[in-house]
Amino acid sequence: MTAPRIDTETLRRLPKAVLHDHLDGGLRPATVVELADAVGHTLPTTDPEELAAWYVEAAGSGDLVRYIATFEHTLAVMQTRQGLLRTAEEYVLDLAADGVVYGEVRYAPELMTRDGLALPEVVEAVQEGLAAGMAKAAAAGTPVRVGTLLCGMRMFDRTREIAGLVVAFRDAGVVGFDIAGAEDGFPPADHLDAFAHLRRENVPFTIHAGEAHGLPSIHQALQVCGAQRIGHGVRITDDIPDLAAGKLGRLAGWVRDRRIALEMCPTSNLQTGAADSIAGHPITALKDLGFRVTLNTDNRLVSGTTMTREMSLLVEQAGWTTEDLRTVTVNAVKSAFLPFDERAALIRDVVLPGYASAA
Repeated sequence: MTAPRIDTETLRRLPKAVLHDHLDGGLRPATVVELADAVGHTLPTTDPEELAAWYVEAAGSGDLVRYIATFEHTLAVMQTRQGLLRTAEEYVLDLAADGVVYGEVRYAPELMTRDGLALPEVVEAVQEGLAAGMAKAAAAGTPVRVGTLLCGMRMFDRTREIAGLVVAFRDAGVVGFDIAGAEDGFPPADHLDAFAHLRRENVPFTIHAGEAHGLPSIHQALQVCGAQRIGHGVRITDDIPDLAAGKLGRLAGWVRDRRIALEMCPTSNLQTGAADSIAGHPITALKDLGFRVTLNTDNRLVSGTTMTREMSLLVEQAGWTTEDLRTVTVNAVKSAFLPFDERAALIRDVVLPGYASAA
């Protein structure tokens, strides 16, 4: 199935919104090499191009646990204030160069304290770097707004503490919370204290669910924990026995009818074995069935991808049109952890005009 080809430059210029992207999975290879040398960390290779290729190869094992293990080297260079400032600033500039107009970046502060930084110091450094990147992007004529999601690691016991950190920094650029890490064996309901605290404080959160584990994980995330969005969620198709017929089970119906956003990451899902191909990835069928699907990169270095590349793959291998790309972009902005009026203005003033000019 193919659609008329949309050239890469047109795709790059289209306004994009990304809700699911990890800071520690999106560093520039050259930056990893330089920072690793500065801190004395040994890498698989010190050639940036070879390092980029190593990440993609290592992450393409079909094993989520091994995929997560590739983060050892990026995290090693994100333990100092200078490392965090640089990687956060470059993160924003790379989004802007890719045509992203709104992004939410997530990371786990508890993984960045090995060299003595306190949790608040980690968040402060990242926010300072993001602000510097946004200022530079705006000055260059490619403005992008980036909000932050703080992650608690689901296999550890600090999620309530991280939830408190989200509340403390919610007026300083932190817009929400997530739990991350190996999904299978670490159910979201293990962290009810964190989610209850966030609900009391009126702070939104998303939960990684339905990637390495199936419907019970999605059900817990929504009905037990109260998530407003689902990270990945590809296994919601387990509740749709016949995608072509579109008959939904009760959980799938709940997700579609309540407009719960699915933060879908096609290339990443292929790497971890959650999907078999771009052409057969559930994002297309779910979009056609009216689910609020969004398109995301997950980890740009680890997956060797960008938002432009994700769009291009769907156009070339799944028959997507510019209208489809506009739909998932609007979906993402509608589900962003921003006030309603700001979401509406972003859609009205930036996203829709950008797609109209590409028509």
